[in-house]
Amino acid sequence: MFLPISDDNPHKKFPVVNYLLIISCIVVFVWEVSLPTHQALEAAIYKFGVVPSDLIKTQPFVMPRPFEMLTIFTSMFMHGGWMHLLGNMLFLWIFGDNIEASMGSFRYLIFYLLCGVAAALTQSFSAPDSTIPMIGASGAISGILGAYFVLHPLANVRVLVWFIIFVTIWHIPAFLVLGFWFAAQFISSRQVDPGEPGIAFMAHIGGFVAGAVLVWFFKKKSVHAFAPAESRAFSVEKRRIHKPQM
Repeated sequence: MFLPISDDNPHKKFPVVNYLLIISCIVVFVWEVSLPTHQALEAAIYKFGVVPSDLIKTQPFVMPRPFEMLTIFTSMFMHGGWMHLLGNMLFLWIFGDNIEASMGSFRYLIFYLLCGVAAALTQSFSAPDSTIPMIGASGAISGILGAYFVLHPLANVRVLVWFIIFVTIWHIPAFLVLGFWFAAQFISSRQVDPGEPGIAFMAHIGGFVAGAVLVWFFKKKSVHAFAPAESRAFSVEKRRIHKPQM
């Protein structure tokens, strides 16, 4: 198992917006799982998720819904399951605080929302006739990854590697971790139909590219791209899981 767990990229700013985004997503998910029936949850997803054919008006959609552009924002705070939520929140927690520190809280919030818009539009135009609702913060978080790739490519990401009884933590430069992630999204997007149910790979690609471009307009003037690493790359922390003695 390979899992990013943190980065070695210190900053002094308390990431208030980043934490509020995480809390908001968790609160909305708790509301989702509190709905009385699966049918009620499905109705909520169709009501507040992004439906490409409705967003770009290729097909009429009969269910009462908010204004179509508004669903882009409501969809960002909904998730399809615990793993979907936890995966997104982990990446937001690891990478979002540094991007907020590089922009300031208000500009970071606008940046986050714009990346989510770009992601939703990319997915919608790649499958304009789809009536499958899209939910999740993945597109906006992909924008954060794109910004991190530009600002901190040499920062080391602590990646957990778990093989049977051995647990190892590798310190890997962000440009490798995020570059591999982006390549995986691109390859996967070529192998699936964006109009079918599943992961919205095109939204991830659109969000990442938007983040890599928009960061130049949102970062503080004092923040420079391609910042150097704060620690040594490719160092290894070894751990071993010991069985309890009987």
